[in-house]
Amino acid sequence: MNSSSKIVSISKTVAPILLGAAVYAFGLLYFIVPNQLMEGGVTGITILLNYAFGIPIFLTTLLLNLPLFLLGWKVLGARQIAYTGVGIGALSFFLWLFERMINAGWIVTFGTERDFILASLYAGVTLGLGLGIVFRFGGTTGGVDIVARILSRKFGWSMGQIILAVDVIIIGASLLYIPREKILYTLVAVFISSRVIDFIQEGAYAAKAFTIISDHAPKIADLITAEMDRGVTLIPAIGAYSKQAKHMVYCVVSRQEIRRLSQLVKSVDPTAFVIINDVHDVHGEGFRET
Repeated sequence: MNSSSKIVSISKTVAPILLGAAVYAFGLLYFIVPNQLMEGGVTGITILLNYAFGIPIFLTTLLLNLPLFLLGWKVLGARQIAYTGVGIGALSFFLWLFERMINAGWIVTFGTERDFILASLYAGVTLGLGLGIVFRFGGTTGGVDIVARILSRKFGWSMGQIILAVDVIIIGASLLYIPREKILYTLVAVFISSRVIDFIQEGAYAAKAFTIISDHAPKIADLITAEMDRGVTLIPAIGAYSKQAKHMVYCVVSRQEIRRLSQLVKSVDPTAFVIINDVHDVHGEGFRET
């Protein structure tokens, strides 16, 4: 790969990370801080310090993430942590920028005295969207994000669920300073954020995978190919009880085609054993191109 191709490849990763960091920073300063809500992780600590002592969030974000940045350098490797450094730097910069714009009156924040549920819902969507974009392109914004990526790599746990668990602990500790009702609204925002993160990580396009076990598998496969124009795979199998050889049918279809495929299977073999699984981020012929 020549130098110009490398620059293009890197920019295709860095640009979305910058975008995600900007969206996340905006959500914090537009929805969270004006309504005295909370966040989890290191960001939650920076918000508490801001509430208690007026310390700028961008400054504590940068300082508190330095030790975790070094941890990520050792565990995740130089390439991964490079994008993490981009995320941390971008988040600190956009927090500084939006704070200046708010103070100058260029941005009027969403502060409310009565509709906190609306603020928490939009905060969750905005924060989850920002973090989800950053995660999807291999970066983090530091803090618990680094820990979540390490645990996700080692144990295969969902990053959204890891962040949710840690956030609940940290937000619970903030009861010493934040009113109880604000904590409850914050938990709504954190839950929505974790769902949005997983949605973006897994892919916006979801499909269904059918595994069909039947004595008439070849006929079912032919019918799916003819009637639905979908690719089908026949997998050799042996029944554990009967010891008889047979085939399993494996096919991936869109959500709109679930009922039609189920009806085709029943029309051939009403007693077929059918397993339907969620499939995320599908690429290939008949689905989204890579």
